[in-house]
Amino acid sequence: MNGKSTEHLDISHLRKEMESILSSKRYTHTLGVAYTAAALAMAHGEDMEKAMTAGLLHDCAKSMHGSELVAICEKAHLNVTAVERGNPTALLHAKAGAYLAERKYGVSNMDILNAIRYHTTGRPDMSRLEKILYIADYIEPGRKQLAELEMIRRLAFQDLDWTMEKILANTLAYLRTTDNQVDDMTSRTYEYYKRQ
Repeated sequence: MNGKSTEHLDISHLRKEMESILSSKRYTHTLGVAYTAAALAMAHGEDMEKAMTAGLLHDCAKSMHGSELVAICEKAHLNVTAVERGNPTALLHAKAGAYLAERKYGVSNMDILNAIRYHTTGRPDMSRLEKILYIADYIEPGRKQLAELEMIRRLAFQDLDWTMEKILANTLAYLRTTDNQVDDMTSRTYEYYKRQ
């Protein structure tokens, strides 16, 4: 796979595919993420088509059952941690989604695939597109009642790294108030962006 590929994917076709497999609520969220990612791409000098593609496909595996997600990851020889196994729908849909984006929807661009793969946990030293998708998923217009959301929405169009640090800090603070275990990658990503 060529990380620099400028493949042309039919955005309209991908949109129809997602509409056919996602619930109405998830599809509305997906469109919000895709268009928010495109707007952030405009603001930060990223390729808008790549941002739209990543946004449209980021939740392509979200409607699958947890056992299906584990099976896809095992078939693809992807590492599945104990935390991911304990909460597969929330965490493994990203890894499985990257696999499906490549195998089912024909994406070969590694930047798009990595943006999908890391849109839930992040990772240290993310590419600009990876950060754009991660942020777009958090700030899309349908999101409500997230900590400091309005401020983070403004900040996203100014500084991606600072926005990453704020979102990760808020995500970790929220997860610590629930019974959910914190994925190690999310913690490492936060520590990375806190130092930037």
